[in-house]
Amino acid sequence: MTEFLAEYKTIIVFLHVMSAMVWVGGMIAMRFAAHYSFMEIESPQKRLERTAHALKNLFTIVTPFVVILFVTAIIMIKGYALSASSLSSLVHAKEGIWIFMAVNLFSMILRRNKAMKLLEAGDTLRAKNALGLIGKYMVPLNIILGIIAIYLGASLSGAL
Repeated sequence: MTEFLAEYKTIIVFLHVMSAMVWVGGMIAMRFAAHYSFMEIESPQKRLERTAHALKNLFTIVTPFVVILFVTAIIMIKGYALSASSLSSLVHAKEGIWIFMAVNLFSMILRRNKAMKLLEAGDTLRAKNALGLIGKYMVPLNIILGIIAIYLGASLSGAL
């Protein structure tokens, strides 16, 4: 793995950083730009439908980048032998954050899918509650954790 990392380091680091940017940046754009636009839609049904559709698009875009992020992380951890280094606690903290974020992301996907089924069944109140949890707590939590993980990554890259 060390030779592979040495040969493709620039591409691997680029893909890793780009994946983090797309994932966290997508959530920031959704929460702080799109969210407020959706609130302008007067019809509660249409507002919820547009929100659910936008979340589906976001999740479709970020999921491959989540996979790329994890693959490139594993390559760098193995290639630099970071698990056995003095940086291992930082590496494990960053791994833990990204894993928690991924679990939260997939929970959001399931919640969004449930909300869509509720909307199709005409249950706008329960759909609103399902989607509200995503926008109010789950996305902001992932944004905060993502920013922390990116900072830890910058700290790690400076120590290599």
